[in-house]
Amino acid sequence: MSAKMIIFGDDAMQELLKGVTILTEAVRSTLGPRGRNVIIDKSFGSPQVTKDGVTVAKEIELENKWQNMGAQMVKEVASKTSDVAGDGTTTATVLAHSIFKEGLKYVAAGHNPMDIKRGIDKGVEIVVEELAKMAKECRDKKEISHVGTISANGDEAIGKIIADAMDKVGKEGVITVEEAKGIETVLEHVEG
Repeated sequence: MSAKMIIFGDDAMQELLKGVTILTEAVRSTLGPRGRNVIIDKSFGSPQVTKDGVTVAKEIELENKWQNMGAQMVKEVASKTSDVAGDGTTTATVLAHSIFKEGLKYVAAGHNPMDIKRGIDKGVEIVVEELAKMAKECRDKKEISHVGTISANGDEAIGKIIADAMDKVGKEGVITVEEAKGIETVLEHVEG
């Protein structure tokens, strides 16, 4: 059985925070419609260019195992957000970093971690309620195209295809996106 390395307290938290920060800084650059592309070096094939936060996060592995644990925690946040919402991974990563960083400050100052968690939960409830009040339904194909274009990192052709797909299947329809073998983007409508 191999010996385990163990670190405690502030040393452990600072190493985790370094990992969370490294991953967040890499992902943060992709934030929003004006976010920048990130080039990912692959061990095989050509480098990958992406503006997708979860794709950037998935590729990050840090040499320091403690820092890597911190990065893995935030990577899980991005992955879960992608699974549940399909978008917003970069925002979720930036928020997770801030919550972790500020939470550590409060714990270091002697606050109860469970009280901090309960406060965060209350804050989340309030934010969700306010976001629901601010939400606007897309009423026509033009608005759907605009939102699709933003989600597709400014690609108007993709925005139009999304609007066309939504128009064809309606509000209750299902849209499936698959990666093609070629370079052409096509829309296929299948009944049933």
